[in-house]
Order: sequence, then structure tokens, then C-alpha cells
Amino acid sequence: MTAMPVIAPGETAQSMTERICDITLREDKSVRTPLWWWIAFGLSLSLLGGGVVSVLWLFYAGLGIWGIDWPVAWGFDILNYVWWIAIASGGTFISALFFLLGVEWRTSLNRLAESLTLCAALCAAIFPILHLGRPWFFYWLFPYPNTMGLWAQFRSPLVWDFFAILAYVLCSTLFWYFGLLPDFATLRDRAQGRGQRVFYGILAMGFRGSNRQWRHYRPVYAVTAALMAPLVVSVHSIVGMDFAGAAATGWHSTQFPPFFVFGAALSGFAVVLLVLLPLRPLLGLQPYITARHIDVLGRLLLTSSLCVTYAYIMDAFSTFYGPDQADRTMFLIRVSGLYAPVYWGTVILNGVLPQLFWWRSFRLNPVLTWLICFGVLVGMWLERFQIIVTSLARTQLPSSWGQYTPTFWEWSLLFGTIGLFLTTFLLIVRLIPIVAMAEMRAMLRRPQ
Repeated sequence: MTAMPVIAPGETAQSMTERICDITLREDKSVRTPLWWWIAFGLSLSLLGGGVVSVLWLFYAGLGIWGIDWPVAWGFDILNYVWWIAIASGGTFISALFFLLGVEWRTSLNRLAESLTLCAALCAAIFPILHLGRPWFFYWLFPYPNTMGLWAQFRSPLVWDFFAILAYVLCSTLFWYFGLLPDFATLRDRAQGRGQRVFYGILAMGFRGSNRQWRHYRPVYAVTAALMAPLVVSVHSIVGMDFAGAAATGWHSTQFPPFFVFGAALSGFAVVLLVLLPLRPLLGLQPYITARHIDVLGRLLLTSSLCVTYAYIMDAFSTFYGPDQADRTMFLIRVSGLYAPVYWGTVILNGVLPQLFWWRSFRLNPVLTWLICFGVLVGMWLERFQIIVTSLARTQLPSSWGQYTPTFWEWSLLFGTIGLFLTTFLLIVRLIPIVAMAEMRAMLRRPQ
């Protein structure tokens, strides 16, 4: 079987640079910002506006507008946080891990994946702060000696979570921006308008592409990638430890750290494919993001789905193999009770539907692939719902059982963060090269 190319035949470093720069600079009057971008940006701003209204109302009325109560004290706030931070990991798997492995196909995708990482991390950061009840005191989360002489409990996974996510967000931002320096310099040199030259000149921070600069740039970029690879694993391992360290039914399990890493990989690959498939024809990126990329991402999504399915099977096995009757009762209620549709939706969307990717014809079908990726993201959200809500709703004391029903304001905040995600990503697509030109030029000039 003939291997699919990573880049279309006939493409050169010059033609690629001109095409990617034209998407951002748009000097030609006939290629101004397209109508689809304005429509998508308007819809995103509408969703974001609803989220802003829900946050303002939350500040005024307090957490009582949410559906959280005893015993379900964690609801949409924490499950959306875990969902978004998992989505944010897809970019790191593609840009950092596969850079260290030396695979060429990631060259066209790393900028797109890294941008999605930052947008999703921004959305994730909102929920823990709002969950505090008094979000203007968010700095209390920082481990510092306060006026009462209290220090953070460094044996708690919640403190590890703070350090891991702070390090991950800072390193992700630096990794993304550092990779953009050569491309900002290219845009600065090719821009016709003075405003664009000044804007991209400031962002380029004096990068001129000299031998000395490249000699320092390449090893620093490689070291940053080497830091990002273990960070992405540690972040989700620690998020899993937040649950595993609690004595709640269904949580106290050593499989949670790898389980959350598998889920992060599945969410990340799904969101990259979900955004990539429509963006590829809209921006004319078919010569640089070929069927080979879609095929490889489909295989990675299938592999992640198999790992997650294995975790689901082990969750059921360990529950009934173990001695805890409360865990067994909670699991039976999970699969046949009030929240049973959530559980079976999770299994079908995350474990069953991705099995279609065993066949290449399905992987290369853009409509089917997009629908499966959308289903995976919905399934991963449902997974977070059933992990958090069903465990808290069915405690070890039947007299303390309850249920959780999200309110309008919680749904509004969720869709508001989706609007924030799309708004920031559309701005990145408009202002920043969505394909790493410097790395693409190096690959095109390499002997094939």
C-alpha cells in the first residue's frame, strides 16, 4: 500500500511561506477576512456574552444559583474544569511528545494543537476560581503564610494540583510563544503596512534568523519540549490523585492517575481533529495538512479509546472483586439507576464508536470522523459527570443520598466557556500563522 505524503507534491518553502503569510497578513484586497470567520466570531461572542452574564449574576447572588448541595457539593464547576484541562493536553501530546520522537507529520499540526491547548487551559482556569464562593480571594489558593500563620498542606493532592497546573500553563505558553518567534520575524519582514510591521516586530523580540540565534534557538526549543512531555503526564496524574485521595465511593482507586492520562489523550486528539477537519478546507491548508495527518490522528484516537475502554473494564472488575459493598451498590446504581443514560452514553461514545477507526475508509471520511470526534468530546464530558456526580450522590450512608440537577446558570457558564474557547482560537487563526512556517521550511529543504 502506497504511503500517503506528509506534504503535497510540488510544494516549496517559498510557496508555503507565501500561502501561510497571506492567511494572516491579507495584503491583497480580494482576500480580506472571509465571511465564515465573521459569522463564527459573532456566534462565539454570543456564547461568551451569555457566560459573562452568568458570572456577573454569580458574583451578585452567590453559589446558591447553582444546583450543588449536600451531598453533591461538586457539580458543573469541577467536572467542566477536568474536562477542559483534559482537552488542553492534546496539543502537548502532539507538539512536544512527537517532537521528541522525531516524527515529521507533527510539523504541520503543532501550532494548531498548541493554540488549542492555550484556549482550553484558559477556559479550565475559570471554574476553580468561581467555585471558591468568594472568587476575589482567589490568591488564597497560593501556598503562602497568611496572617494567621497557616501554610498549605503539602501532603494534599490539591496543593500538588496547583503547582502542576501552574507549571503546565506557564511552560505551555512559553513553548507556544518561543516556537512563534521565527514566524513573527517572517511576518514582520513581509508586512506592507507600518502597523503590521510594528506589531509583529514587537512580538518577534529582535529575532533576525542569524546563525548565532538559530544555534541557541534549536536546543532551547528541544529542552522546552522535553520539559513539556512529563508535565502533561504529571498534571493528569495529579488530577486523578485529587479523586483517588478521597474516601468517596468509586474514587478511592489507584487506577485513577493513568485513567485520567488516557482520557486526556483521547480528548486532545478528538478536539484537534474536530477543529482541523473544517479549518483545513476553509483556510486552504490541504497541501500541508494532508490525508496522512487525518489518518494518523484517527489511529491515535483509536489507541486512546482502547486504553480508556480497558480502564472502564478494570473499573467494573475492581469494584466487584474488592470488598467494599458501598462501591458495588454505587456501581449498580450507576449502570441501572437515575444516571444510567450518562454511564452508557460514556461507554458508547468513548469506547464503541471509535472502533470504526479500525478501517482506513472510515478514518478518511471527514464527515464521519468529525461526528465521532464530537461524540468523543460529549462522551468525555459525560464520563466526568458520572465520575463526580454519581459518586457524591451515593455516599456510604444511604440516609445521606441525594441527587444533582444543574441549573440554567450552570449550563450558561458551560456554553460561555465554549464561546471563550472559540473566540480566542478564532483570534489566533486571524492574527497568528496557524502552521509553523520555520519548521515547515526546514522539513521542505531536507533531502527527501
